[in-house]
Amino acid sequence: MPLSRSLLSRRLSSISFRDQGGAETTTESKTESREMSGSWSSMLPELLTEIIRRVEDTEDQWPQRRDVVTCACVSKKWREITQEIVTSPCNFGKITFPSCLKLAGPRDFSNQCLIKRNKKTSTFYLYLALTPSFTDKGKFLLAARRFRTGAYTEYIISLDADDFSQGSNAYVGKLRSDFLGTNFTVYDSQPPHNGAKPSNGKSSRRFASKQISPQVPAGNFEVGHVSYKFNLLKSRGPRRMVSTLRCASPSPSPSSSSSADQKPLDVTKMMKKLNKDGSGFTILKNKAPRWHEQLQCWCLNFHGRVTVASVKNFQLVATIDQSQPSGKGDEETVLLQFGKVGDDTFTMDYRQPLSAFQAFALCLTSFGTKLACE
Repeated sequence: MPLSRSLLSRRLSSISFRDQGGAETTTESKTESREMSGSWSSMLPELLTEIIRRVEDTEDQWPQRRDVVTCACVSKKWREITQEIVTSPCNFGKITFPSCLKLAGPRDFSNQCLIKRNKKTSTFYLYLALTPSFTDKGKFLLAARRFRTGAYTEYIISLDADDFSQGSNAYVGKLRSDFLGTNFTVYDSQPPHNGAKPSNGKSSRRFASKQISPQVPAGNFEVGHVSYKFNLLKSRGPRRMVSTLRCASPSPSPSSSSSADQKPLDVTKMMKKLNKDGSGFTILKNKAPRWHEQLQCWCLNFHGRVTVASVKNFQLVATIDQSQPSGKGDEETVLLQFGKVGDDTFTMDYRQPLSAFQAFALCLTSFGTKLACE
């Protein structure tokens, strides 16, 4: 017998944890909700799996994808089955739960996102694009705020657009730059592998971050570097950058313990360090633009996703990618592109092996003046 989607929708909406109308829930309605939740929780695993799989297959875009999240809120049994289905290999790239923000993006296409900047508060907001329009806000994913700390600049990345405390449950990681803003270190709030040690510093204490992975302690774990090359001769052309990142994956991958020393990026040293631990990593560099004689400027093909010329615009390709069987990168396939489409609006398109968190951190490095690199 085919399942009735209207019936399922009514049942799911009736067991939501938050009253949409804002009114207080009566004792009778709470009792009815508990009874209904209990009856749905006692379903046969095979039938329950089939129901959730159908919801997962049909509701593949936001805002309809809220139904998948609702399924995970019914009970522990529903949550376990939902998480198992959502994180199956055939569904990589879909963003459903906060943990998906640290999983690799899709392999065959890019997740299209928007970054909104608030100059007054030095805050940046990441949204998953739901339509081709650059003016639609989309689905909120992450937020970052820039702080000046002594000789360093830090971007605190959070799940909450109003909470940037490193001790909050919303904290997911940070980006730290040197004084010149040319060398950056990416920190993850969660250890990249069992036994990983947090960086040595005042902010390396254990946090209360629970949304990403409540089973492991939180801190600041070094997971990547970004370096902009100096342009001492002031030659014409865009900024040149190179990045070394641990490969994002659907499951925790083994990687090395981190170092908190803020030194200029040494790619060779980083490669040796990661190879010693046998962990996967990706080395990215910006794709070289071509000089357009008629326009008299450097040009890259952003396929309509960038409309304003800016020194911040870039495309990254892989020179080494250990998420691939050969371990080599495809220097023609753009894994991350970032560009300006308005005064304070930018596009961010990323794909495997990068996660949304990693791509957002890389794009944040492009903000700010870098006189020595331009």
